[in-house]
Amino acid sequence: NPKTLSGETAIVPGRLSGWVREWRICGKNANGQGVCALNAAREKGAEIRGVLAREPASGLAALQKREWKYDRIDEIGQAFSPDEGAARGPGDMFLFTAKSQHHRWGDQDHPILQSYLDCVLAGFHAHWGEDGIAHFIATTRGWHVPILADRERPRYPRAVTLSSDVQAMIDGHLSAVSVRYLKVF
Repeated sequence: NPKTLSGETAIVPGRLSGWVREWRICGKNANGQGVCALNAAREKGAEIRGVLAREPASGLAALQKREWKYDRIDEIGQAFSPDEGAARGPGDMFLFTAKSQHHRWGDQDHPILQSYLDCVLAGFHAHWGEDGIAHFIATTRGWHVPILADRERPRYPRAVTLSSDVQAMIDGHLSAVSVRYLKVF
């Protein structure tokens, strides 16, 4: 979601070939609560939408610290096709994928935070409209993982506020995949 990035970050929407998204990385957040986050996994023949976020090199250390549950996979630019402009992503393009000790499906003790999901889907909506939301849901594995209904009191540190229209759109698409919500206590 571009709203969660610095003003120095350049965003390039596009498609990544040979990768899928999944709710398959578990760990504790800063408050010690179990959470489930998104992961990217290799899969021949697959393709997902996403964005290349190009930041100044000075921010790399902070990014790697934030993504400590992930391993960095370098040189994936050939797999990225921008929606406009260049034919491929840059040669120094990389992504993060789950370290083995965190690579497992979320569960009751490690749910998806609704505030995190809202943030991601609002970003997809910003780039591709309702089709972006539908694409994300259709091409992401793991909707059996429960979602913690924290929208009213977000636990995700980079939570965004949704318009009522976008909120209803997200909720409608999620109901089609029969997600299960957990109440916040």
